[in-house]
Amino acid sequence: MNEVGLWLLGAVAAVLTLALLRDRWNLRRLTRWCASPIGTPVPSASGLWGDAFAALYRRARLTAEQRAQLHEALERFRQAAQALPEGVAILNAKFGIEWLNGEAERLLGLDNERDNGAPIVNLVREPQFVAYLQGGDYATPRPLRSVRKPGDALEVQAIPFGQGRTMLLVRDVTQLERVETMRRDFVANVSHELKTPLTVVLGFVETLEDGWNDMASADIRRFLALSAEQAKRMHRLVDDLLTLSALETDAPPPEDRVDMVAMLAEVREEVVALSGGQHDIVMSNSGPPALLGSAREIRSALGNLATNAVRYTPAGGRITLAWQSIADGGASYSVTDTGIGIEPQHLSRLTERFYRVDRGRSREMGGTGLGLAIVKHALERHGAHLSIDSRFGEGSRFAAIFPARRIAATPPA
Repeated sequence: MNEVGLWLLGAVAAVLTLALLRDRWNLRRLTRWCASPIGTPVPSASGLWGDAFAALYRRARLTAEQRAQLHEALERFRQAAQALPEGVAILNAKFGIEWLNGEAERLLGLDNERDNGAPIVNLVREPQFVAYLQGGDYATPRPLRSVRKPGDALEVQAIPFGQGRTMLLVRDVTQLERVETMRRDFVANVSHELKTPLTVVLGFVETLEDGWNDMASADIRRFLALSAEQAKRMHRLVDDLLTLSALETDAPPPEDRVDMVAMLAEVREEVVALSGGQHDIVMSNSGPPALLGSAREIRSALGNLATNAVRYTPAGGRITLAWQSIADGGASYSVTDTGIGIEPQHLSRLTERFYRVDRGRSREMGGTGLGLAIVKHALERHGAHLSIDSRFGEGSRFAAIFPARRIAATPPA
């Protein structure tokens, strides 16, 4: 081989060596880039390596965008799940906790960080819950007693999804259970309250039907009078139920101008007539001359408080009706008596429907057991509230407190 051939061979070897070194250098750069944190810029180069790096850059950018989109979607899901009024728990194939929203933490007494990965059946040790979760029949929700508050009721439902994962929904149904209990009690109470007078009326009617010709006219009149008394009792009960139903609607009360001077005079006349001279009735009026609201509802509330005082104050006692302004700009209507009073354990339940401290005395005095429930709802619709202060054997004071916004401005003279 001549010198030219050797020179060419050497040049080719040098070029190949340089190319090999460049490829090796670029390969190291690629290796270092692959080991770098995500987001590190792709190395720049020329030729095929430049094309390769550009392709890798496009792939890395696309991956980063997809990752960002997935992260954003996951964050939106978490935010949406946190905003849900229901508890949400994501469980793995072994019912280990992967994620909880805040409501699930609160209802189940768990902690998203502390309990992450732990089997939920080891933390919520309710046999029925464990059997439900492990049984696999998730068609209907199941009840669960609250682990945080023994008196509260929960409802859980498992929803399988993905690869062996389970979404657990938890709801607080305590209020629903209470409403259902109240509904059942209400139906039972109404049935009981109507059944007694109906039985009496039916008995008298059958007696008169069978023995009309053989009975003295005085007995007939007495039976008819007793039947009429029971019929009036049923009529009062139905009226009170209709009144209570109307008060429980969502429609706000009207903003009529209610003349309190005239209304208090009406209430006093009613109390005096019901008392029949057996009580000392005192009226004090230093409050605003008018309120804004429903005259019918306010009249019902004030009248119920006053007539209750007559019913539960023995003859010779004193009943004081007072209407006065109070410090915050509102007004107070109070009824104070020297009656039998109420024991402390009954005070918190007085406004419940059909709740009576003394059932026998209440029926004897013509009460339906709905009076204070009507008072409570009528006042709440006007932004007012009922205050009760009583001492057993000494008397009671019931006060309806109206807010300042219910006080009507004095019209110009």
